[in-house]
Amino acid sequence: MSLLDVAPIIENMLQMSENVSDLNFSTGQKPQVEINGKLHAANPLGLGTLSAFQTEMVAMALLRDHPEPAAQLAKNGTTDLSWSLPARCRFRVNIFQQRGSYSIVMRVIPHEIPSFESLRMPSQLADICELRNGLVLLTGPTGSGKSSTLAAIIDQINATKHYHIVTIEDPIEFLHQHKKSTINQREVGSDTNDFASALRAALRQAPKVILVGEMRDLETAEIALEAAETGHLVLSTLHTIDASKTIDRIIGLYPKNEEKIIRTRLAQTFRYIVSQRLVPLADGTGRVAAVEIMKSNPRTREYIEKGETDGKTLLDAIRDGGIDGMQDFDSVILDMIRRDVISMKDGLSYSTNQNNLLLQLKGLASTEDYLKEEEVQQEKPAPEPIPMFKPIEDPTKSVLDMLE
Repeated sequence: MSLLDVAPIIENMLQMSENVSDLNFSTGQKPQVEINGKLHAANPLGLGTLSAFQTEMVAMALLRDHPEPAAQLAKNGTTDLSWSLPARCRFRVNIFQQRGSYSIVMRVIPHEIPSFESLRMPSQLADICELRNGLVLLTGPTGSGKSSTLAAIIDQINATKHYHIVTIEDPIEFLHQHKKSTINQREVGSDTNDFASALRAALRQAPKVILVGEMRDLETAEIALEAAETGHLVLSTLHTIDASKTIDRIIGLYPKNEEKIIRTRLAQTFRYIVSQRLVPLADGTGRVAAVEIMKSNPRTREYIEKGETDGKTLLDAIRDGGIDGMQDFDSVILDMIRRDVISMKDGLSYSTNQNNLLLQLKGLASTEDYLKEEEVQQEKPAPEPIPMFKPIEDPTKSVLDMLE
């Protein structure tokens, strides 16, 4: 397989479905595509189980015009880059070493920037585009759609405001064109050394909006907070599961003796914390984002500044904040189950508190079916344990005799 074979292979893999989100190349496995959250084996152009040499050829083909990521791979054993399939789509690529060979994961990034409507986002998220300053965080596990939501927010600002927007990404994902705003996108590794230095430089570039791909460390978090405090609108992401864990993560970056100061600064600067979980649709045609929204109001600011206690948690504030446009995961999932958008089983598995959600769902026919199925599973007899060692048939024989 030559380097020139990679583009047709990738093109062929993308044709398996309109919902391909990732491509996976691993030694000892067939090429795979992820569709609606599940991996499926592919056989592009007759390519079967991959050898270590073949995965290395795929990696080298992707790195051919990217000397910086190639050097990083040689030094650190892993690297990130962006790669384009002309006239089709772009990819966020991670190449890493494992057991002496290379593996490649390619996240599909469409050329078309998504809108709030196409992502089925809550309409109140459009209010973020009207903010003039402060900190907005998008959180969720890897692959939960954070980058797409951020791209939709940036595109809306770009289309409606006369601002200077600076993005700092690793790597650049969605490519934005200048509209009413002027937008400059910087890629870590090729345009700048790291997030922190690029963010520090951005403060001298007169932007109104700064997008930081990820708040990875204390230095980046500190400069992002400073930018939000000095009149910039700062958008970023964190790999946390909900609003309260996001606050804990940021505070945890700082020394313990600075906790009180950081809580005060966070309470004053944050505007929104939006958390996402992608849940499979009931009809199996794709996934939909369940979105938790925490907004800055007197109650959430108080709980961040003073800390959470029994009966005074951020989740309580979110549940009671519907009038301000807030919503919690379980309420969103409950509504989706009742409207048959998602299944009972999937809804419960993605919920924050399964027991509370089940209580709220009492009376639905699907709930009764689910509970009966669970009871049947619990009543099934446990399988016979498999002995770790086969008993010796003739106890007079020694182990050495058996090995002969």
